[in-house]
Amino acid sequence: MSKKVEKNVKNKKNKKTKKKHRVLKTLLAILLIIALLIAGFVLYSGYKNGWGVKGMIQTAMGQDETKLQDLDPFTVLILGVSEDISSELTDTIIVASYNPKTQKATLLSIPRDTFVGTNKNRATSYDKINALYQSSPQKALEAVNKITGLDITYYLVVRNNALVELVDAIGGVEFNVPIDMDYDDSSQDLHIHLKAGWQTLNGEQAEWLVRFRHNNDGSSYPAEYGDNDLGRMRTQREFITAVAKQTIQLKNITRIGSFIDIFKDNVETNITNWTMIKDYIPYLVDFDTQNIQAEALPGTTATYNRLSFFVHDEDETEELIEELFSIQNESNTEGATNTTNSTSNATTSNTNSSSTINNSSIKIEVLNGSGDSTLLTKVTKELKAEGYNVYKTGTTTTTAKTTIVNKTAVQSTILDDIKEVLGVGNISSSLSTSSTVDITVIIGRDYE
Repeated sequence: MSKKVEKNVKNKKNKKTKKKHRVLKTLLAILLIIALLIAGFVLYSGYKNGWGVKGMIQTAMGQDETKLQDLDPFTVLILGVSEDISSELTDTIIVASYNPKTQKATLLSIPRDTFVGTNKNRATSYDKINALYQSSPQKALEAVNKITGLDITYYLVVRNNALVELVDAIGGVEFNVPIDMDYDDSSQDLHIHLKAGWQTLNGEQAEWLVRFRHNNDGSSYPAEYGDNDLGRMRTQREFITAVAKQTIQLKNITRIGSFIDIFKDNVETNITNWTMIKDYIPYLVDFDTQNIQAEALPGTTATYNRLSFFVHDEDETEELIEELFSIQNESNTEGATNTTNSTSNATTSNTNSSSTINNSSIKIEVLNGSGDSTLLTKVTKELKAEGYNVYKTGTTTTTAKTTIVNKTAVQSTILDDIKEVLGVGNISSSLSTSSTVDITVIIGRDYE
């Protein structure tokens, strides 16, 4: 190549480089102007929405509090799929629902061996609900709707790697492993070895936990916990609750980009209207994971054509669905009335001495986090004996300490009285204008 030609080529490259630099500078200038406009809008809208995390997220989403009135409960079917076996099956089948108006959420587990066939005498493994995913997620969704009587539109198929990456992204999850777990399956390259007790699980250990069913010697969860699949479903529900609680924290706001990448890489869904989904995000800031109610589909095991199946009880299922999802779909008017009454009660409590307060006007929610199902009944009876209105009960993730949570600025003497009745309890405050109860009592392992 001659020097002249070489010089021309070099000049062209320089011109292209300068052009790229000019284009880059122009783009940066445009972005800077847009950023300044957005900043001005954020400052103005942030002032209107109220400073704070919720207000700023609402601002980013272009919302305000009036949007809440238009939101219905959001329900989705979650299918957890393992990819390390020859055929993809769903180890986890959960109906999840969230109501932003009542700030309540429900997790309903469906056993993977649930019978969905039509002929018991000719039943095959393909008549188990976890096999339907091989046809399509929509088939699994239709089966769940038929069993529950619900009208769920959306599904999320979550690859097992999503859980691993999410748990690692938030720095691990603190969880009380219910029993020693020792299981090996070389065909799946699956080796589960966990000790019982409180510990911080990394992503790989989290996958072990939610997939564990029984040990190498055939032993499983104790009967009172729920053996084999029932035990696994309970562990899955409680772990999902723990992950949610530890993910929805201020410190993780900077990791939202990572969460989105994990979602895109590992989740398949039929949700196309993402504008609808973003409407719910600001209200998750106020969500208290203690408000998650987790249950399992009622039924029994049966043997059809020499295969083991889970057969749901239609009557009990109907009752459970009514209990779970009628609460989830309670009207905003009713919630507002309850809130007004609660606030009124709280005001009365603040202006009168404890001796003149009618305990029956104090609405109490009792959540059992002790791991002992008998204690829920015991605490409920003790509070009712003192005249308190036990408005609702439920279970929650196992916790060490009993906590008495003030939801509507109830007078401190009432909280002290409840602590005296229980004989234990840390008093805390989590005021919420949407709360339908005045006080939430969380039974911990320290309660006797």
